[in-house]
Formats: sequence, structure tokens, C-alpha cells
Amino acid sequence: MARTQAPEYDERKLAIVETAAALFARDGFNGASVADIAKRGKISKSLIYHYYTSKEDILYDVMISHVRELEAAAEEIASDETSAETKLRDLTHRFMALYVGAADRHKVLLNDLDNVPKSKRAEIVSVQRGLIETVRQMLLEIEPALSKKPGAAFAAAMLYFGAINWTHTWFNPEGAVTADTMAEMAVDLTLGGLAKAAG
Repeated sequence: MARTQAPEYDERKLAIVETAAALFARDGFNGASVADIAKRGKISKSLIYHYYTSKEDILYDVMISHVRELEAAAEEIASDETSAETKLRDLTHRFMALYVGAADRHKVLLNDLDNVPKSKRAEIVSVQRGLIETVRQMLLEIEPALSKKPGAAFAAAMLYFGAINWTHTWFNPEGAVTADTMAEMAVDLTLGGLAKAAG
């Protein structure tokens, strides 16, 4: 008979991931050790190794949890019975909220992907490509003429992500511009250039 997990299993695992994310975001993957995670999380190294076999496995969980949340948001919004422009706006608001709410995980994803073992990195990259494809399809629906220029829709999708992915390096959620305002600006800038890009 399989041993059941303790009720606090998921809670403890999440705490390890959040602690590691904060350290990796601040010091980089190579700059933070399992001992550092244990110290900051006020737990033992042996407990961490009860949940994870290596620091790389923790890094993977930091990243996959983040991209899966982005993926869930994209799938939910893409299935809505609304216009493509409305979907893009709603999705951008969700993305920005997730970026701000999981800033450490987002920073780690952008900076330390190469440190994830190859097979697991492929899974993360696959999810990222799916997100790009979702946005690419929305942009094509908004501006069908993009399809007449090879690679234009993909480039537009990548430029869109370029506008929002790195906001964590400078955006202050408590500043004069809110995350929702940022989302609207990103969409307005994207849509404002689509027709010209397709021309």
C-alpha cells in the first residue's frame, strides 16, 4: 500500500520553492546553495532533500510553476467568446498580474533557464512557445494582413513579449503607473503598430 503524503507536504514544498525563488532572483542560481535555502527558510537541509534530489530540481519547480500559471491564464482567455482584441487585453492584464505577483519566479525564469537539466528545460520552453503561439494567433486575428509577410506575426508576438517580460527590471507596482495601466499601454503600443507592420 502506497504511503500517503502528510497534509502539510504541499505547503512545505511551496515554501521551499518560494524561498529558493527569492534567493535565486537575488543571487542567481549559482550564487545560492541548498544550505542558503535552508537557512533563509529556517528548515534543515535534510528536509529539503526529502522533497528534492538536487538544487536543479528546485529550480525547475520555481520555473514550471510560473509558466504553468501563465499557460492556464492563456488557455482560459483564449477560449472566451470575445474578440481577439479583448482577449489580448485580458491576457495582458493577467500576465502583468502574474509577473508582479510572482516577480521572483519570473526573474529566475528569464535569467537561469540554462541551469535547468536539458529534458526539463525542454518542457519549460515548450510551454513558453505555446504562449507565444497563443499571442501570435490573436495578433493574426486582429490583423490578418500579417499573414502576407513571412514571420511578421511571430515577430510581432515576440515584440509584444519583449515589451512586458522585462518590466520586472524597472516597474514599481507602488509607483504612479499601475500594472493594469501598464497592460493597457503594452496592448495599445502593440495594436498601434500592427497595421503598419502588416503593410
